[in-house]
Parts: sequence; structure tokens; C-alpha cells
Amino acid sequence: MKAMIFAAGRGERMRPLTDSCPKPLLKVRGRPLITWHVINLVRAGIRDIVINHSHLGHMIEEELGDGSRYGARIAYSHEPVPLETAGGIANALHLLGDAPFLAVSGDIYAPYFDFGQTLDALKDTDAVGRPIPLEKRDIAWLYLTPNPWHNPGGDFGMTMYTLTNDGDPKWNFAGIGVYRPEMFDGIRAGEFLKFGPLMRKFIEQGRVGGEIYDGQWVNVGTVQQLEELNAPFASATAAAKKA
Repeated sequence: MKAMIFAAGRGERMRPLTDSCPKPLLKVRGRPLITWHVINLVRAGIRDIVINHSHLGHMIEEELGDGSRYGARIAYSHEPVPLETAGGIANALHLLGDAPFLAVSGDIYAPYFDFGQTLDALKDTDAVGRPIPLEKRDIAWLYLTPNPWHNPGGDFGMTMYTLTNDGDPKWNFAGIGVYRPEMFDGIRAGEFLKFGPLMRKFIEQGRVGGEIYDGQWVNVGTVQQLEELNAPFASATAAAKKA
């Protein structure tokens, strides 16, 4: 399986930090956010990684290079203007190939998420090994979390392991999912397209599965959040210097 890390956002809420540094390179506990993902993907055996970027994207390439020092193989998809999530995926499909792929937001901090669980998230056969007809196979599998403070109403409901657009309770989309490339058929490379409307269309068809992840997960969206995540590390570093 290949993976894509979304790194093309401008990070407006993180200014002025993101005026001179792309958001995925902001450090949490001594390591850039995006590097946490690269290391954890490789640990799970996912070595082929595509990263899209736009604002200050050259800094991401300079930081990660070809990925070899992490045991990865990294390719880059540059967007002169950010294309949003669905548009970014469609623009990078030529790098992702024909098999299901994992995609993860570059601005989340989830250091204990096991990417290995995503390898067989999308099934081609049923519980007794019979092929599932193409039109009935899940086209996507999303990981959801309990609702954070910035999204108290959640995004999607869930019945068993099938996502719904309605329902109570609703859960927060974690920014981690597995997708079949055909989900993005008909989207032109370079086209601007948001993720939500496309996903809700397939949810309405009953073709999106998912599960809850209740481990540590933070969508790093404000300077205050970044400071709170780094506080223990800063304290430990200061204590070590005094010792």
C-alpha cells in the first residue's frame, strides 16, 4: 500500500508561525508533525509515500528529501494553488497507482496510531471468502475520533461499521482514511474540489466504512495547542540543561 500525506494547506490559524514555515514542519516534542507520520508509516511497512505541498513546499522537500534516511521512498505532488483534499488526491493519482491507498492529514498529531491496521481495511471478499461485487465494495474506510472542542457536533454517524450522514451520535473525522482510486474518477488533475461533498455522496450509497480511534489525537490548529503539546518536552529539556 502507498500513502499520501496532505501538506498543501496554508495554516492561516497558525500565523505568524506559518509565514516562514509550512504547518507540517512545525515541531511537536522535538520532531516536525509530518516526520511523525513518515516514521510511523515506515514502522507499519508503508514505505511509498506521496506528499502534496504548496505554501513553502520546497522546505518540506529539503527537510525530508527522498525519504531514504527514514527508510521511505517519498514522491512530491506540487500544487501552485492548494486544490483542497479531493482535488489534491486527484492531482496525485498518477503517483498513487491503481490499488487502495492510505491518506493522512499532515497537521494532526497521533503518535500512537498504528498504520498497520489500515493495510486490510478495504475488503474484496466477504467473511467466508466470496468476492464482493465491485459496486458493493466499500470505496473508502475512515477513522473517527470522539469529538474535539473545535468540532463538537462531529462529522459522521455510524451504524455498525458503515458511516451515515445523519444519526446520533456523530463522530469526528480523524483525517485518516483508506480510499480506492476509482472514488476520484472524473476529477481532472489540477481541479479544485473539497472532500466533504464527495465523501457524503458515497456515504449516501452505503459504500463508506469506518471505525473509532480513541488514542491520542490532536488536530494542531492553533498556536496555543502547539504550545500545550510542547510544554512537557520544553520542561524536560530545561531540566536536562540544568542537570
